[in-house]
Amino acid sequence: MRRAALLFAMLLTGGLARAETSLDWTPEEVSAVSAHGPWPPSAVSDPSNRASGDAAAIALGRHLFDEPRLSGSRQMSCGGCHQSGREWRDGRARAVGLVELDRRTPSLWNVGYQHWFGWDGAADSLWMQSLRPILDPKEMASSARAVATLLREDKGLACGYERAFGEKPGDDDEKLLVDAAKALAAFQQTLITPRTSFDAFRDALVAGDRAGMRRYPASAQRGLKLFIGRGSCATCHFGPLFSNGEFGDTGVAFFVRPGEVDSGRHGGIARLKASPFNRLGRHSDDASGGSATRTRHVEAQHRNFGEFRVPGLRQVGRTGPYMHDGSLATLEDVVKHYSTVSPDRLHSDGTPLVRPLALSEPESADLVAFLRTLDAETPKLAPAPPLCP
Repeated sequence: MRRAALLFAMLLTGGLARAETSLDWTPEEVSAVSAHGPWPPSAVSDPSNRASGDAAAIALGRHLFDEPRLSGSRQMSCGGCHQSGREWRDGRARAVGLVELDRRTPSLWNVGYQHWFGWDGAADSLWMQSLRPILDPKEMASSARAVATLLREDKGLACGYERAFGEKPGDDDEKLLVDAAKALAAFQQTLITPRTSFDAFRDALVAGDRAGMRRYPASAQRGLKLFIGRGSCATCHFGPLFSNGEFGDTGVAFFVRPGEVDSGRHGGIARLKASPFNRLGRHSDDASGGSATRTRHVEAQHRNFGEFRVPGLRQVGRTGPYMHDGSLATLEDVVKHYSTVSPDRLHSDGTPLVRPLALSEPESADLVAFLRTLDAETPKLAPAPPLCP
C-alpha cells in the first residue's frame, strides 16, 4: 500500500514522469549532440597577445575595464555597456555611446574563443576589438595620447602596467594604447560560462548513462532533436560554443534608416584589412604570423553584404533582445522569425542557409525549452585585486 501511495503521489507531482522520461537517440543524433561539447573547453591563448593568460595582465585589464578615464569624456567605461550583472551586456535593443548606435551590445561570455570580433568581423583579435570602441567617436571617443597619458601618470595603473608587461610605460602612445587593449582582452578571456543542464545531458548521452539522460526534460530533448535535425540550426550554431564563428544572412533587414544600410560583413572586411591594428600589423606578438592566416586570405564577396556574425548560444535565454540590431525581444520571437521567415527577405546571393521552418506551436515551445537549457547561474564577479599590493 505504501509503495502504491508513493507511486500515486509521484504521478500527481510529475516526479515519476520526470524520472522515467528518455527519448530514443540514433547513433547519428548522438554524434551530432556530442559535437556540442565537452564543456568547458581548454583554456584560450592568443599568440598575437603576449598578455594572454598572464595574471598581472588580467588584473590590469580588470581595472581598465571599469575605468571611465579611458573615454574622452572620462565618464564612460567598457563596463558601462558590458555589465557583469547583466550577462556582460546592457540589455538594450541598440547600444548607446555618445549617440544611439545601429547594433546591440553583445554579451562577452566566451568571447575569447572567437576568431572574428564584432557583428561584422572588423577585428581579428580580441585586443583589436577592445581598442575599437575606445577610439570610436560615437562611443568612448578617446585617443592613443589620452590612454597613454593615463597609463604613465596614474601611479597604480603605471605599476600594474609594469607588472604586466615587464617595463615602465614608455613614450610610444600607440603601443601603450594597444597594450591597454591587450590587457583588456586578457581579462575578457576569463569570462567563461559554467556548465549547464544540456552539458550534463550531452555527457550522459555520449556515455550511454540512461539515468543521467532521464534528468533532462523531455521537452528539451524534443527541442534538441529539432535543433540538430529538421531545424538545421546546428549548421550555423555548431560546436561547444554553439557557433561556427562565421557570418550569415538571417533575413533581418539591413536598412537602418531611409537611404542608409548596414553592410555587415562586407564593410567589416574592408575595415579589417585597412586597419593598422590587425594581426598583419606591427602590434601582433605572433612572430610566426600563423595566427594571421585568416586575415591574410579573407576577401570581401558580394554575398557578404548584410551578413552578421553567428552568435554563440550559451546564456542565450538571458541575453536578449536578439539579432544584431536588437529587433526581436524574446526567444519565442526568434523561433517565430525562423519559422516564418520569407525567402524573399534573404538578400545574400550565396547559398541560403536560412529557410522557413514552419514549426508548430508545440515544436516552437520545445525548441525554446532546449535553448533555455543552455543557460546557467553564473557566479558574481569577485572584487578587483589590487594592482600593486
